Amino acid sequence: MHVIDRRQNPKSKSLGNRQRFVRRVKSHIREAVKQAIQQRKVADLAGSEKISINASDIREPTFGFDRGLGRRDYVFPGNHGYQRGDRIRKPKGGAGSGKHGSPDGESEDPFIFTLSQEEFLDLFFEDLELPNLAKRKLKTLAATSRSRAGYANDGSPQRLNKRETMRRSLSRRIALRRPKLADLEALQDELKVAEAEDKQEESKRLREIIERTRGRMRSVAFLDNVDLRYNRFEQTPKATTQAVMFCLMDTSASMTESLKDLAKRFYMLLHLFLTRHYRAVEIVFIRHTYTATEVDEETFFHGRETGGTVVSSALDEMLRIVKKRYPIDDWNIYAAQASDGHNFDHDMPRTMALLEQEILPLCQYYAYIEVGDEQTLEESVLWNGYSQLTDRHSHFARASVFDPADIYPVFHNLFASSSRAA
Repeated sequence: MHVIDRRQNPKSKSLGNRQRFVRRVKSHIREAVKQAIQQRKVADLAGSEKISINASDIREPTFGFDRGLGRRDYVFPGNHGYQRGDRIRKPKGGAGSGKHGSPDGESEDPFIFTLSQEEFLDLFFEDLELPNLAKRKLKTLAATSRSRAGYANDGSPQRLNKRETMRRSLSRRIALRRPKLADLEALQDELKVAEAEDKQEESKRLREIIERTRGRMRSVAFLDNVDLRYNRFEQTPKATTQAVMFCLMDTSASMTESLKDLAKRFYMLLHLFLTRHYRAVEIVFIRHTYTATEVDEETFFHGRETGGTVVSSALDEMLRIVKKRYPIDDWNIYAAQASDGHNFDHDMPRTMALLEQEILPLCQYYAYIEVGDEQTLEESVLWNGYSQLTDRHSHFARASVFDPADIYPVFHNLFASSSRAA
């Protein structure tokens, strides 16, 4: 049987009205989503979001006369304090109901509603020019598999577990002392011998015992409904391997907040991609200047520490963490490095050696994202140094991002390569 829901408003929700409302206040929602992106953690991208909008922004437009122009005569009934020609002072500010919530007047609370996960992702990917096909791909749910979960007292005949059923039947027959078929056959053989020897008393006694034995066997069934056991199954997530995502970022003085925001959006996309392929994904944040340290996400994006740039320090820290916590036999290792391309010249040989000889053999995929100015790309030390790695290693990729709209086209190329590498 198939049930098709043809209602215009499924689940008792006014879907049409909601969509019209979202279109009407889309500019306000877009600004709220941008603020939410700055406040959210990398792992919290795929979720709903509570949006607050000023009540004055959702009012219906009205037409009225402009009272500030022209001359008008007013009639106030019950006037006892003014004569014709008197000049009336304007009321002082703050009297009456103010729109901004004055202490002497009334104000309106902001209008708050919640964006669903799909609506939030649509707005998040909107300025990244995400194709609709890719959107649906990112929103697919993790697959599940059927696994054994003990036994049930009822079920379909094809799930009957014969071994468990017979084991319980035997236990019940032994507990209730049901006579065995061999015992009945032995009594019948004794009866034949007694009848052959014409022992009437013995034959009569054996017939009574045989009748009681048959009655006992009929009262205690060989197989009863209480013995039946069926295989029970449950839907459980598919067993998948686990992955760790290393986020490496240059936090020197040249990395401004806008460049860090570009990097954060890329990290969000990468985490969203990994969670669709792996059941368990851990994130490790490593920020570096002259030295590198593992930090939490808040410090990673908003820390105040600045200085020069030594990229090899971040690679050393990543190697240390992998050897300590993430054995390569148990973990799929991914890494994403974001930088504006700066590095000391004396550090480049060590950086290249660490990447090619130690980091890349451990990783499933390594992506380098350069954020900054397009005009300085040709002068970038890291960009030119990493160019030789792209030809020798298929699981290493580099890309440049200069605007939020460039992030998804860049990520889409890395996305396809990651699927093949994984």
